[in-house]
Amino acid sequence: MTSISRRRVLLAVATVLAAPLARAQSSYPSRSIQLVHGFGAGGNADVVARLVGQRLQDALKQPVVVDIKSGAGGSIATNFVAKSAPDGYNIVMLTGAHTVSAALRKSLPYDAVKDFAFISTVSAFPFVIAVRAEHPAKTLADLLAMAKQNPGRTTFTSVGVGSTQHMVGELLGSAANVELLHVPYRGGGAPVQAVIGGDVDILADTLTVATPHIKSGRLRALAVTSAAPWPSLPGVPPVSGTLAGFEVRSWLGLAAAAGTPEPIVQRLTAEVHRALQDPELQKSLAAAGSAVFPGTPDEMRAMVQAEITRWRGVIGKVGIPLQS
Repeated sequence: MTSISRRRVLLAVATVLAAPLARAQSSYPSRSIQLVHGFGAGGNADVVARLVGQRLQDALKQPVVVDIKSGAGGSIATNFVAKSAPDGYNIVMLTGAHTVSAALRKSLPYDAVKDFAFISTVSAFPFVIAVRAEHPAKTLADLLAMAKQNPGRTTFTSVGVGSTQHMVGELLGSAANVELLHVPYRGGGAPVQAVIGGDVDILADTLTVATPHIKSGRLRALAVTSAAPWPSLPGVPPVSGTLAGFEVRSWLGLAAAAGTPEPIVQRLTAEVHRALQDPELQKSLAAAGSAVFPGTPDEMRAMVQAEITRWRGVIGKVGIPLQS
């Protein structure tokens, strides 16, 4: 067989093999999409996933089913999508915990950058430091002074080891030079209930979770972790007013498995960005304590890589042992 004939045969084979993939891409989506996250029902990831999922469902004309696979700081859900078929039918709502886990854990069953086709960032938000309404601390300075008097006995919650909430509490203790004890939960409303019930002293959590209880009077907000006061909690000072330079903001964003065809990623990116332009969605996110934060796949990938590097530096500085 001549080299020309061989090339023609190879081209014909490649065309035959590529045809099903091309048809799959052009018909995407032809069935329901599973939107996975790794935190409890009613938490920030859950609320935002359902808000965005509904908009995607309306745009894509196929069901978008939110599925909770909680535990391990979100990495169970993340690993599920990383190992799924790269066809756009399983996507994950990543949180800032994605980068914290990559920095904090000795090993993960996936590569936090290479194993994902990033779609778009969705929202950005600070955290709130709060105590139960009956707690004697009226200000953050009061709380930290009490913690200094009882080293290792003042507790704070998070939605799991390796979560950004965990890092907020560790950074708060480090910045104030006080020893706080971490009490992790699986997410959702469990940390709030633990603080309201008096089982744990300090809530370090999202505004999505905490704000309803702050407004009802069951929690007292002492500070927010943004550099300036946050619009949805007017009158609550930033942590930086007590601990100069303190700032932690996190994010949510969507990703699929690495190898997902570019046309599918582009379609999802476009629909997410279109949804984030909706004033009603913006209003809903603001009510949940978040601000819209759209980004391209390349921008999200670069941000994830930069955040992993930043958290590695923080973990080393604070002296948090790496987790197995």
